[in-house]
Amino acid sequence: MRPSSHRPPGARDRGPGTRPAAGRRRRAIRRSGGRPLRLGVALGVEAWRRRGSPGRGARGAGLRRAVRVRRRSRAIAGVSVLALGAGLAACAPGDSTPVLTWYTNPDAGGQAKLAQQCTEEADGAYRIEVSVLPRDASSQREQLARRLAASDSSIDLMSLDPPFIPELANAGFLAPVPDDIAEQVSQDVAEGALQGASWGDELVTVPFWANTQLLWYKKSVAEAAGLDPAAAPVTWDQVMDAARDQDKTLGVQGIKAEAYTVWINALVESAGGHIVENPEASAEDVELGLESDAGKEAARIIGEIGSDRLGGAGLPTQDENASLTQFQGDSGSFMVNWPFVWPAMQASVEDGALDQSFLDDVGWAVYPQVTEGTDAAPPYGGINLGVGAFSEHVDEAYEAAACIVKPENQAAYFVSDGNPPSSTVAYDDPTVQETFPMADVIRQSLEQAAPRPQTPYYNEVSQGLQETWHPAASVDPDRTPQESTDFITAVLRGERLL
Repeated sequence: MRPSSHRPPGARDRGPGTRPAAGRRRRAIRRSGGRPLRLGVALGVEAWRRRGSPGRGARGAGLRRAVRVRRRSRAIAGVSVLALGAGLAACAPGDSTPVLTWYTNPDAGGQAKLAQQCTEEADGAYRIEVSVLPRDASSQREQLARRLAASDSSIDLMSLDPPFIPELANAGFLAPVPDDIAEQVSQDVAEGALQGASWGDELVTVPFWANTQLLWYKKSVAEAAGLDPAAAPVTWDQVMDAARDQDKTLGVQGIKAEAYTVWINALVESAGGHIVENPEASAEDVELGLESDAGKEAARIIGEIGSDRLGGAGLPTQDENASLTQFQGDSGSFMVNWPFVWPAMQASVEDGALDQSFLDDVGWAVYPQVTEGTDAAPPYGGINLGVGAFSEHVDEAYEAAACIVKPENQAAYFVSDGNPPSSTVAYDDPTVQETFPMADVIRQSLEQAAPRPQTPYYNEVSQGLQETWHPAASVDPDRTPQESTDFITAVLRGERLL
């Protein structure tokens, strides 16, 4: 059951209120031609490297040409559609239906199905065609950013990884969300998902599906340790002690990749801190919170898990799938991971790779607390829908996005592809409840979840963390936070290279 009282992560950022005013979320992205942008050195675009950094609030500065967003009536159906660029299927002769290209992340086919469904419901107002992006999130970012920098008008809809949204919004590459659409898609949305879809207190993308990590555990191990995570929150120290005392391993992600940043950020946020204290600042003015008590506590936990080998021998290369494999073995005890592990474990039982008794022993709960009595801030991930600023069909694209994220569509997508909804009411769907018995815990976790640093320089921050906090066994709370701060700060100022 969802508890009636918990502290949403937004309360730490915005004071006692739970959500900013809708009007603030929906302010149009400011546009100015005065100051060029710096999009991120990792993209390898030398011109971007040489450009200046935007100051606080200059989210749309430096757009090379003003984005003209105008309302289009249904009469557009009578206008011939221009060629939409490489990779887009041409319209049939005489067909004047606007074609929207939706660039999606790879999935099990659910987004393509939603595209077909919303095309049918549009009744000729538009047609959605899907183009699948690379599997790796950083490659998705690079492809989209390069094309948007070239004012590519064929990018209508985009499935965006939340950490990269500030970079695109800051550059003016996202068309402003119309007020009516913002109001519609913000209703009954988990707090963590709203934060992840926003930049500078304004909604800049449409919340679609919202991922979060749970604490998965073997009931037998927890019981032997005197713990009942389903009844009361547990702390990292408690699960570490339980694993140590029973000679078991913890399923965590210590690989030198984005999964490691996710873990570091969740620990810092759960301890009451932030990796980036002023996410809208220019690169030269970014202040890091790694040397705070929260940052040092995160380093203590990671360093102890690494040095005591609680994460297993493969921790330095362990990602989400490797964590699951380890958890399914005899040494498994507790694991932090995304909900995909549940259908994966079910499939292993059906295939005969695991006994049903294993699945019966699996429990789930909200992410572990860093400080006992203080709600954890679980990881937040997922996908939000952005509309390209250079699209020739902005209005139709937002209408399509609103269709895609209807609660009933999110519920169906959860069941078909295993990706949790951002809509809180979608979790009440009977099929969702039957398919995912932990649905209420996922919903609670999303209300508490905290996004990774929402800065235009996220790529530099994330890679800098991975460079200085890896491997976990080398992390020292008295040394690593300061070294990490010095390195990332130097990278942001152009004094060091990743």
